Amino acid sequence: MIIKKIIFISFTIFALSAKAQNHQFDPPWNPPLPGSVNFTVKGVDNVPDIYGDINDPQLVIFMGGNQFMVLDELLAAFRKKYPQYQRILVETLPPGLLFEQIKTGSLVVGNMRISVKPDIYTTGKNKIEENKNMFDRTDAFTATKLALMVQQNNPEKINGLEDLKKDKIRISMPNKKIEGIGKTVEEAYIKAGGEKLHHKIMVDKVKNNTTFLTQIHHRQSPMRILYNQSDVAPVWETEIFYQKSLGHKVDMVNISEKYNKLSVSMAGLLKDAAHKEAANHFMDFLISKESQAIFKKFGFKDVPANK
Repeated sequence: MIIKKIIFISFTIFALSAKAQNHQFDPPWNPPLPGSVNFTVKGVDNVPDIYGDINDPQLVIFMGGNQFMVLDELLAAFRKKYPQYQRILVETLPPGLLFEQIKTGSLVVGNMRISVKPDIYTTGKNKIEENKNMFDRTDAFTATKLALMVQQNNPEKINGLEDLKKDKIRISMPNKKIEGIGKTVEEAYIKAGGEKLHHKIMVDKVKNNTTFLTQIHHRQSPMRILYNQSDVAPVWETEIFYQKSLGHKVDMVNISEKYNKLSVSMAGLLKDAAHKEAANHFMDFLISKESQAIFKKFGFKDVPANK
């Protein structure tokens, strides 16, 4: 009997450990870059948002994280048009974090310090315009809007922002201190339910841990939905299109147009860019019809004429 209990306990511990080590939905979600040695270990050594050649790059782009899914096709098309640029480094972290990296000059990830300076920075239109003195050139290049990511078949029957006030609903929420989308989402809460809804989600539910504040929502929120740690996540709708394209079990709940708005992304070529010619070529490409077609393939929208 004792031996049977030991075997049962051991099996239970093993099963729980196996479950704890389940990394089936962990990024990177795109195919690995070619190289002589590939050492990506999900959950341990995995840096999906620092993409490309960190050694002697010919072009460095700090790109808003919600556009990470276009990189494979976008850079392949750019290299085909401009074959002289093969070593390209792109960071797809939250724009607020990228901006701090520009100001401080470096970023530390684990035990690695990155001190490269960007040639191009992309973020929301307002952020670029607020800091236009930093740039030689700016261009609007794509747009998207908010939606709610939920588990497949929407088991909690979430129909809109107002449902997020329910005590049992677990929310994965972008932190506006570093993620521009956070401010947009909080504005939507106020439009949908006034300060009462905003306070419930951003104060009361943060205190009781049913609102989880992300640091990098375009990675954390899908994972929290897929691993059943959250029931709902306000994200850009393009992120839901991408997860569904991977076969991941998520669904989309639309946010009413009354509370939603189209968010325009802009690129700025920094005045102190080290690779000015390459940066200008990329800016030209970014606003080209070829680039726009790639963005649309991933659910992005045209920039409105009046934007």
